[in-house]
Amino acid sequence: MALLPAGVTVVTVADGRDDVGATVTAFGSVSADPPIVSVSVDSEGYMAEVIGEAGAFAVNVLGAGQRVLAGRFSAEGRPSARLLVTDQPHHRGELTRAIVLDEALAALECSVRQRLEVGDHTVFLADVVGLPGVRGGGPALVRRAGRYHSLD
Repeated sequence: MALLPAGVTVVTVADGRDDVGATVTAFGSVSADPPIVSVSVDSEGYMAEVIGEAGAFAVNVLGAGQRVLAGRFSAEGRPSARLLVTDQPHHRGELTRAIVLDEALAALECSVRQRLEVGDHTVFLADVVGLPGVRGGGPALVRRAGRYHSLD
């Protein structure tokens, strides 16, 4: 599967105590009407626990110029998402209070509708409840064969 290019996103959650975020490539559209997306994360990881507890999250679709940011959110032992974006323009989603990156190509606020345990991952099916304004542009960031690439 590593040879199949995948869009790179940063998923963020406001869990009441702090902000949590992770780079996620297992993200996709499930339904256009109503708008439903899927996000898949490691079942043993903190993201699965926090998304399950909060029941809501934001998805930030990254552009090619945001490779460093993708790396920050994928690093082991990373600090709070709030600290990872101190040098990035951002705001909070109106509905989820999760961090939204102002320079993302697109952003979605999502509410969990269903949780599925599949192998070693948890798949969250979520309703898109908001489309926060962002101003990113240019090519998309994708991951293929373990490396980031620009996709025009």
